[in-house]
Amino acid sequence: MTGELIWQIIDIVFFINIALAIVVVLFERKNPTVTVTWLLMLLFMPVIGFVLYVFLGQDLRKKQLFYLKKDEECELYPILHQQHDCLHMHNLPFVNPRLHDYEDILQLNLSNSQSLLTQNNEVKVFNEGQELFAEIIDALKKAQTYIHMEYYIIRNDTLGKEIIQILAQKAHEGVEVKLLYDGMGGVRLPKKFFRPLIEAGGKVTSFFPPFIPYINLRINYRNHRKICLIDGKEGFVGGFNIGDEYRGLSKRFGHWRDMHVKIQGSALDGLEVRFLLDWRYASKENVTSDKQYFPERTSAGTKAVQIVSSGPDSKWPAIKDGYVKLICGAKSNLYIQTPYFIPDGSISEALRLAALSGVDVRIVIPAKRDHMFVHWASLSFAGELLEAGVRFYLYKEGFLHSKMIVCDGFASTVGTSNLDLRSFNLNFEVNAFIYDEAIASDLEQRFLMDLNDSEEITMERYNARPILIRTKEAFSRLLSPIL
Repeated sequence: MTGELIWQIIDIVFFINIALAIVVVLFERKNPTVTVTWLLMLLFMPVIGFVLYVFLGQDLRKKQLFYLKKDEECELYPILHQQHDCLHMHNLPFVNPRLHDYEDILQLNLSNSQSLLTQNNEVKVFNEGQELFAEIIDALKKAQTYIHMEYYIIRNDTLGKEIIQILAQKAHEGVEVKLLYDGMGGVRLPKKFFRPLIEAGGKVTSFFPPFIPYINLRINYRNHRKICLIDGKEGFVGGFNIGDEYRGLSKRFGHWRDMHVKIQGSALDGLEVRFLLDWRYASKENVTSDKQYFPERTSAGTKAVQIVSSGPDSKWPAIKDGYVKLICGAKSNLYIQTPYFIPDGSISEALRLAALSGVDVRIVIPAKRDHMFVHWASLSFAGELLEAGVRFYLYKEGFLHSKMIVCDGFASTVGTSNLDLRSFNLNFEVNAFIYDEAIASDLEQRFLMDLNDSEEITMERYNARPILIRTKEAFSRLLSPIL
């Protein structure tokens, strides 16, 4: 290769980077911090930065991937508008009087995510995989009409194969089975993995599948939701994926600490709508308005629940906004668990103000890391909030994957969304916002028990960290907008 040709290639790469930089700055409505990070990547790593932007830098916010058809809107929107008006006029009847103190967040979730408030639910909390999957497997075996499952990750291991065999058996019995998995979360699954289910009449589809194995131009946008629905009678949502590691059987992670809830009652309608919209987009089937998925239900309990979902195609980050509202409304205590702590400015400011206002703010993150840069970035953001009085703990008994907030002994949320920029801006997520003293108390007790297996990050300990750790944190924080 001649020297002249080399310079021509360099010139071409230079102009491509200039053009891409113009696109990033002028045409992509990104957060300014994200824009600066991409510009630095393009400047200092021209070729690598270009490739990374092609795969990771797309913006889906202008694309409405999930939508309700006109007939579906006619059914759903009158109910939404009626509840919206009642909340606005402060005359929505509440089963629990304490809900009056949370009308603002109820209104927010309703406006932001079309999240109906239902007050006839029963909720059960799980934080251990063995107990959760025993319950799920038992429910699957009892299914009579349909099973709808949507998971970010399904492993080709003992648990994954057991679930597929049960689904295949139910499909063989005539139960409708639909299984949706994320294209990258399930990228290692062999085609034969789903064969028993498909041959039995079940349906399987992938969300944003790679067009070539391991190559996906939408790799940065993942369906991170975990939903399981059976017969319209019970549903599960939370942080657990399907695999042996989530039962604590991984040599790498050991004990797996997570959070999931089982719901019975009308809140299942919110989960069902979420699943069916995702399924319709991925499979191109028209199934959303099928009446069998929304049966008439008697009261299962008195827990108030809103199902809130968000994604990069949403107009506003509904789950993050719900988090901010919970944090800002806290009066006494605020307990948080998240495996990844990379907050944006609004979350950081809300936490800082809550702590400075005298709220007992405690956050648990894992001591064991599964993503190196994310771990060091999390510690950097934690150190910033220690000065304001936020207390941080490192969970040391295995890996902490729980996504949970509980506030003032009443309001709580459990779901799939981490407290990080990826969950807020890039992933498709779903959370249950729960308003009930008993559930909040249950979550608080589990949180406080986890502190026994955690080590507090004191200000003295944080200030004494060596220069190598400080360097790792600084570098990782610089990359945090695109992690």
